[in-house]
Amino acid sequence: MNEKNLARFIHESLGLDMELIQEALESHRRTSQPFIDLLLKTGAVSEEELLEVLAQRFNLPLFKNLKPRLSVELAGRVPINYFKKYTIAPLNLEDGVLTVAVNDPYMINPVDEMRLFFNCLKVNRVLATRREILACIHRFYDQAGDTSEEVIQDLDAGDETAGGGDAFGETEDLLDATSEAPVIRLVNHVLTQAAKRQASDIHIEPYQKDLKVRYRIDGILYEILSPPKRFQSAITSRIKIMANLNIAEKRLPQDGRIQIRVANKDIDIRVSIIPTAFGERIVLRLLDKTAALLGLEELGFGPKKLTVFRSLISRVNGIILVTGPTGSGKSTTLYAALNELNSVERNIITVEDPIEYQLYGVGQIQVNPKINLTFAKGLRAILRHDPDVIMVGEIRDLETVEIAIQASLTGHLVFSTLHTNDSAGAVTRLVDMGVEPFLISSAVVGVVAQRLVRVVCPKCREPYNPSAEELAEMNLSPRLLGNRQLYRGRGCGDCFDTGYRGRTSIYEIMVMTDSIRNLVLKGADANQIRQAAIAEGMATLKQDGTEKLLAGATTVAEVLRVTQD
Repeated sequence: MNEKNLARFIHESLGLDMELIQEALESHRRTSQPFIDLLLKTGAVSEEELLEVLAQRFNLPLFKNLKPRLSVELAGRVPINYFKKYTIAPLNLEDGVLTVAVNDPYMINPVDEMRLFFNCLKVNRVLATRREILACIHRFYDQAGDTSEEVIQDLDAGDETAGGGDAFGETEDLLDATSEAPVIRLVNHVLTQAAKRQASDIHIEPYQKDLKVRYRIDGILYEILSPPKRFQSAITSRIKIMANLNIAEKRLPQDGRIQIRVANKDIDIRVSIIPTAFGERIVLRLLDKTAALLGLEELGFGPKKLTVFRSLISRVNGIILVTGPTGSGKSTTLYAALNELNSVERNIITVEDPIEYQLYGVGQIQVNPKINLTFAKGLRAILRHDPDVIMVGEIRDLETVEIAIQASLTGHLVFSTLHTNDSAGAVTRLVDMGVEPFLISSAVVGVVAQRLVRVVCPKCREPYNPSAEELAEMNLSPRLLGNRQLYRGRGCGDCFDTGYRGRTSIYEIMVMTDSIRNLVLKGADANQIRQAAIAEGMATLKQDGTEKLLAGATTVAEVLRVTQD
């Protein structure tokens, strides 16, 4: 079928404007871009709708979910770039017949070439979305990747050069990397494996006689591999090249940034390098920019706490503080709150370091100390932009908190974070910073303390009977436990033998009631404020953790790990 007949068929089947279709055809003749791609770019039809019509016209099956059964070894015969260029994924080879998924039924030549690549008699086609095909391709090549041991063996067989000749000006998908330089392959392997395991940080640590690479996964550090010590300098140089840092400077700390793509995921990496006695130590903080933003219901709030939190963020003015140590999920909670408030009726502006998620419709300012753009300066500028809601990434000094308080007292809702152990401690921390108690009692409307606990792996979880000591640690008795069952993970391939997969939050929400405000004005300490909040119904972090424990989500050890000071 030629393009004109296809255009007529699409017009009749979907009711698309013929003029729009003719423009896509004309552009196809002029640029040689696929007609189907050009039609999708107009936004007049979705890919799923178009594929259903094409499947009907070409008499091809349409697959919503691809389930490849081709061996990794067979798929690895063809470079990943070839499959991605033509958006083709081989699915199955049986009795000399190869089944491939295509996105464009007009893609004939690459399909014919599959017969030669796989030495088969016939090729059958099925239709699938571009996204599903690319996900299938990446699954193949992720599984076909070298193991850590193989990469280190290649290091020993190769040389010690940094291999920094290739430019990282463009964001390259590391699964596409074809460089044979051993150090480049090792660094790419470390980054891709970290992304695959959803690690938040990579630590490259030099010691007197060896070099360690550790990943932080779900808040816990795991040693992953130990490259030969003699490659330390080359690995460091490679990372510096990727981050555009000075490879000759080895005496001073350096900070940089790398942008990579792994399996179509855009990942932003913050690089921190410090000199130590045995060489430069590197920490890479990974941020998946394509990760979905969580809603408030997905964070771990119980029904009552969710109602309380929603009532806080629905206020017109005041300061809401989220507290906890580094890596406790404070930013995720704030982003979820902003996302819920985000609407055309509100002007929301943030000042952050760094900007972790891009929020459509929200003005986001990146702190830049090099040009003296601090939280305080950014906050002063925001106040001149008629905001309704303001988010300050972190309160670090008296100037920032004073501006935030003034903003809240003049009709703005302000969100920010503090590093304190619990919600009551946030009040005394502000006093320690030099804020007058009457300003705190007037401006702060609520404080949320939070921690992240690891979730028991759903694939290998098993029931168990807790010991008397465990129950005592959680202030539980067999009577309170009743018939409810506790669970723990046995360890499997899905959770890398840890027994845990993913994390959830536990919360403590202190609402500033009149009695708590009176205590703040009188200069009460954190313990007195805490006891007053508990008397008024505040559930502590440990109590919230106990609820998650009884629901089978986590373990006693996890709750105690994050709640014991």
